[in-house]
Amino acid sequence: QVQPVESGGGLVQAGGSLRLSCAASGSIFSITYMGWYRQAPGKQREWVAGINRGGSTNYADSVKGRFTISRGNAENTVYLQMNSLKPEDTAVYYCNVQYQTGGFWGQGTQVTVSS
Repeated sequence: QVQPVESGGGLVQAGGSLRLSCAASGSIFSITYMGWYRQAPGKQREWVAGINRGGSTNYADSVKGRFTISRGNAENTVYLQMNSLKPEDTAVYYCNVQYQTGGFWGQGTQVTVSS
């Protein structure tokens, strides 16, 4: 397994939408969990959303109802659809992929929401 690769960040106005993608390596059968985290300037990294091998999803209260995590058809790709974006969603977003043998972080993708 190698570092997952994120894409899809950018600059958007408040109320807009973005979709982040994360492509993981390795067999889908070895992936146990895929999650999105974010880190705003001067703050600690925080968990945003996750999906397990069975397809169950969970969300942080701050994004519930606005963000949707899903897997691609290949199942080693995970998406984060972000709607109704707010300036406080501005952060570097990281993908985390957990395998049976350990986890890996992506390099991060910047999301900036202007007011």
